[in-house]
Amino acid sequence: MAFKIYTKTGDSGKTGLFGGARIPKHHLRIEAYGTVDELNAQIGYLSDLSENQGCSIPHLELIQNELFNLGSVLASDPSKDLVVPNIEEKHVKKLESEIDAYDEVLAPLKNFILPSGHVLISSAHICRTVCRRAERLVVALNDTEGCDPIIVMYLNRLSDYFFTLSRFYAHTLKVAEKEWKGLQ
Repeated sequence: MAFKIYTKTGDSGKTGLFGGARIPKHHLRIEAYGTVDELNAQIGYLSDLSENQGCSIPHLELIQNELFNLGSVLASDPSKDLVVPNIEEKHVKKLESEIDAYDEVLAPLKNFILPSGHVLISSAHICRTVCRRAERLVVALNDTEGCDPIIVMYLNRLSDYFFTLSRFYAHTLKVAEKEWKGLQ
């Protein structure tokens, strides 16, 4: 069955959650999963850039799929007992494993670094900052409605992953990290 792209049901400023509830498009829940969607698009861009630069990271596609699962949880009506794919502790552990593998080849971090130096480095930092925004929105949603704490944990670790990936790109491309020099 094909999905119709436009339904006109959002023309009044409301959108539907999985499970049927209709809420305003400015609702914190919509902001949260909309930002996760934005992050997913940024990761797709980063993945394409990585491939074009000869630095393909297959794990990025897995993360994109996990974010779709995470988004489906956030897009679900919390008052219903719905079955949707969820993020689990094993997904957080996988991110930690990836971070640890990158850290093994990286010089120890001794200074704050500026998010720049190469398009891949900067793009990884954009993913990191969008991920942090998604995390803040999910924390706010959790404070008002509650949500599975593993989602916050996953987003927290994912932003760490993108920071470490930016450093890995610098290492792989032999680009010197630009250190923050503070006030001049």
